[in-house]
Amino acid sequence: MFGGGGRSRRRGRAPAATLPSSTASNRTEHSVSCWYCDCKIYAFNDMVFNLGWKHARYIKAWFSVGVYFSLIALVGISLFLLWDPIGALYSSGGSVGTWLQNLLASSFSVSIMDTAIIIGSTILSVAFHEFGHAIAAASEGLQMEYVAIFIAILFPGALVALNYDLVQNLPPFSMLRIYCAGIWHNVMFCAACMLMTSLLPVVLYPLYVSGDGLIVMGVPQTSPLSGYLSVHDVILAVDGLNMRKTDEWMKMLAQDTVEKNSSHAFIEGFQSYGAASSGKGYCVPNSWMDASKNLWQINDKVSCPDELIAFGKFTCNGSTTFSGTGRAEKKEAEDKYCLIAKDVVKLKKCGHGWRGTDEEISCTCLEDEYCLVPILTSGSSWIEISYARPYSFECLQRERNLSSWHATNKNFGLGPCEGTFVYVGDPLSAGRSVKLSPYRPRWQLFLFIADVPYILENCLNCLLHVSAALAAVNCLPL
Repeated sequence: MFGGGGRSRRRGRAPAATLPSSTASNRTEHSVSCWYCDCKIYAFNDMVFNLGWKHARYIKAWFSVGVYFSLIALVGISLFLLWDPIGALYSSGGSVGTWLQNLLASSFSVSIMDTAIIIGSTILSVAFHEFGHAIAAASEGLQMEYVAIFIAILFPGALVALNYDLVQNLPPFSMLRIYCAGIWHNVMFCAACMLMTSLLPVVLYPLYVSGDGLIVMGVPQTSPLSGYLSVHDVILAVDGLNMRKTDEWMKMLAQDTVEKNSSHAFIEGFQSYGAASSGKGYCVPNSWMDASKNLWQINDKVSCPDELIAFGKFTCNGSTTFSGTGRAEKKEAEDKYCLIAKDVVKLKKCGHGWRGTDEEISCTCLEDEYCLVPILTSGSSWIEISYARPYSFECLQRERNLSSWHATNKNFGLGPCEGTFVYVGDPLSAGRSVKLSPYRPRWQLFLFIADVPYILENCLNCLLHVSAALAAVNCLPL
């Protein structure tokens, strides 16, 4: 926790004059104990006071708005705290704990760059918070005594020390302006971060393209997608839905996880196998199905070989057809087809599990085809990811020979530039393991600055979260 709540220091002496001293003090002092140490800075006293006193009229009006906002926020958070125990009796979600978790949540991994962004964002948010208290006090004619940076046990923080007696002699609304100044500044800081984030596409437009896929900024070797994606690859679509923003990527994967956990369609006769149908089907030719049946004549196992995926027939009523439970395992395998996933994804789609495709998907196929859906283990999802490699050597060489790369390669899977793969497993863990950015360089020449939009976006996002959390903590009715 940060000690940025506009703390004041009580003095055992008469109130001091509100005007600054004639000699500016630039000294610093330190105090150290077994559980607390701080550094007191006096260099900013006169500068902040002169600024606040000179523009006192406008600053008072500014922080008067902050008082009303802070009181509304205080009432709102108090209602949240009162409603939270009641709401927990009726539902498991929607509590203030979940709300605060979402407020503090971020997509940062443990890396040197992300750690530096978090530390820098914290310093800026706390500094802006404390500056609000100091400038509000200066507009009321009070000079701060010092700025302190401290560590209490293991928790860092900062505060602005004011003369307690002088603060208590102010009118009540003037006191509120000082106390609520930090909250108001943090809220305005959040608004500035959101505004700058919304303007990023305009600012970056001359050098970067946005809204046309997500460029991969990092794929650790421990990621389940490391074997499919590389740095500077571009994710075009997930289950047919075009990707334009990073939040769409996580929203799509989270939605698939919720649907999988809430409505498992366990297949009759395969409870021991633990299988479930995703509803995402493909129109498989009968010749492929006949070839799969021949596999059982040379393979005595019920499960498919490691390089093949099990599929089952899908009907228009949303069920997957299998025979009764009284059949032997060898007989049950006849209703299951083992196919190569990378070949199946090139076929026409069917079933009701495709959410992102623009065209309407039918559950029926041609006369010599049948709609087959993958059979997944419980808790797994079938995610079809389409990607491109516009900055690879093969694609750049192809661009030199063709007048338009996109015009001649519209179908996924043609050539080295675009492709589609299927990920089977937990989509959320896979999604969080990849660093993505919606901004990619217009030309290969600027690939060396491809990380700049990603860093800017993460900085703004972290500033927003830290400043919002600081404002929320200071709004708590303590």
